[in-house]
Amino acid sequence: MTTIAKVAKRAGVSPTTVSHVLNHADRVSADLRKRVQEAIAELGYVPNPLAQSLRTGRTNLVAMLIPDIRNPFYPEMVQAAQSDLEAIGVDLLIFNTDVPGGHSQEHGEHYLRQIRSRRIDGLIVGDFALHGMHDALLEIDLPTVFIGDLPNKAVDSVKIDDFGGGHQMGTYLAKKGHRRIAHLTGPSFFAEAMARAAGFEQGLRDNGVEPIAELRREGSYLGPSGQEAVDWLLASHGDNLPSVIFFGNYLMAAGALAAFFDRGISVPKDIGVAVFGDQPQLEYVRPRITRVGNTPSLLAHRATEMLLERLSGAYAGPARSDVIPCNLHAYDTA
Repeated sequence: MTTIAKVAKRAGVSPTTVSHVLNHADRVSADLRKRVQEAIAELGYVPNPLAQSLRTGRTNLVAMLIPDIRNPFYPEMVQAAQSDLEAIGVDLLIFNTDVPGGHSQEHGEHYLRQIRSRRIDGLIVGDFALHGMHDALLEIDLPTVFIGDLPNKAVDSVKIDDFGGGHQMGTYLAKKGHRRIAHLTGPSFFAEAMARAAGFEQGLRDNGVEPIAELRREGSYLGPSGQEAVDWLLASHGDNLPSVIFFGNYLMAAGALAAFFDRGISVPKDIGVAVFGDQPQLEYVRPRITRVGNTPSLLAHRATEMLLERLSGAYAGPARSDVIPCNLHAYDTA
């Protein structure tokens, strides 16, 4: 498919310049306009009706708040949104609110002030970027889409079915014959983490397996807590390890896999591993990890689509709450 980005490359200009030629030709010099029009003709580009319907007077700039740029989940999300927006000549401005650094609320308030003061067309918020600040979305007079669980339904949102994905994994492990199952959850103050945990334990119960409280531990969603969980298992249950451990996200699983290897524990021979998360990076891990979830890019693509529908006027109804189902991939580790 020919996109604005391809037209821009052929003409030797930026995607924004192509967008100006299509929507505000008077802003572009005659020479640039001619080059862009020739590239459009050569490539057979047909403008996107949704993009063309965006109201005039816009800056073609969308902001995106993410909580942790070091977590590979979010760069993939950014790349997907940027690709979709660039294809129609819209630029993406990134703000990192730094949840692991403990500055989420401080940075979130600062960045929201910046967004209000700038001429920005729309906003995409990545789940924990505004942790504890959901009501602030009620005060933003700007088309906004939230990626994650949004209790107050203030704006459009899209999320993964965390409970359903957890339930799928609980069902799978129970049917595989696992009975002594360890569980490293995400932080209890994150609704998504608790939904995953609740779904997982319900999936076990629905298949005749009672979760073992002493084998459940709360993690931080970061790699070191996976390593700490291995030390905890060995110290508390080293003489009777569980048959499998389910991790609330893949960063904790990565930390645990490194710790198991360093301590001479073989996966899956000595203990099985399953994880909530379906990031592309997991394709390069061996043994291949049994997992449930969906890709960050799918969330970002849907969020961008919802935002463009708002900006173009294609949708002007009440706030929507989309839920994307999870896929379970049974591989080597469980």
